[in-house]
Amino acid sequence: MRKPSAIKYFTLSLPILISLLVSCGKGSKPVITPERPDPSSTTTILGFPSQSTEEASVWTAEQLLIKKEYTVSYLLQKGIPRWVGWHLQTSDLGDVDRQDDFRLDEELPTTAVRVRPTDYTGSGFDRGHLCPSGDRTSSVAANSATFLMTNMIPQAPALNRGVWNDLEEYCRTKVKLGYEAYIYAGGHQEGGTGSNGTANTIANGKISVPQFCWKVVLIMPEGTDDLKRIASEKVEVIAVLIPNSQDVAGTGWRRWQLTVRQLEQVAKLNFFSELPQAVQDKIEN
Repeated sequence: MRKPSAIKYFTLSLPILISLLVSCGKGSKPVITPERPDPSSTTTILGFPSQSTEEASVWTAEQLLIKKEYTVSYLLQKGIPRWVGWHLQTSDLGDVDRQDDFRLDEELPTTAVRVRPTDYTGSGFDRGHLCPSGDRTSSVAANSATFLMTNMIPQAPALNRGVWNDLEEYCRTKVKLGYEAYIYAGGHQEGGTGSNGTANTIANGKISVPQFCWKVVLIMPEGTDDLKRIASEKVEVIAVLIPNSQDVAGTGWRRWQLTVRQLEQVAKLNFFSELPQAVQDKIEN
């Protein structure tokens, strides 16, 4: 008898799975971190989802890498970002070709896991962009920045080239119609299923493979003074939690939607923290 696939179990049991994932994090000790920079000085003016800082120290499991094109919270000993945040508007979209210059991020401290493109070779997982190449086509430099390995996670090919790409395209289509978007993306837990089967890590344990990939998108009409406008204008908010598995082939991203508040509970993150609590309650539920 053929065992039911993980995708079927996930679809049929989403409320139960969310409850189980939430309970896994209970009782964990708080992380002590140095003072963080102001989110308004970065591409993530709506806030940092976790307590990472620009200073790597013995107290931090993750470190902020603040770049012009996006902000990374990098898991120093996992070889992947916990999350990447960026802003997308019409001026980010042009006709620059994909650079494909995957490379090590020299900004990382020497004590961190420093990933090279060849670490993914033969793994059965794609070098999956979090901030997509297609979101940074206004210049060669902007597009090239998306190929730093600190912007990558191991993604099942069916996910990276299918449903994940579809949501990326949806966001760009909205922006071309006169909208702008604030986007966060990352992975959760370990144990993905690529073209070579299931793995918790690749590159001889160097790089963690997420079990799920998630994304949060806030879409609003393009304009100025965004923090104030979010409270008064109608915004579209999307949150997805998708198995990092070949089994997601042929599915649409709407199948994997949940509320932002549910994703916060699962991933132990706090989105849109720079917004008033009343506004957060409105858009996250």
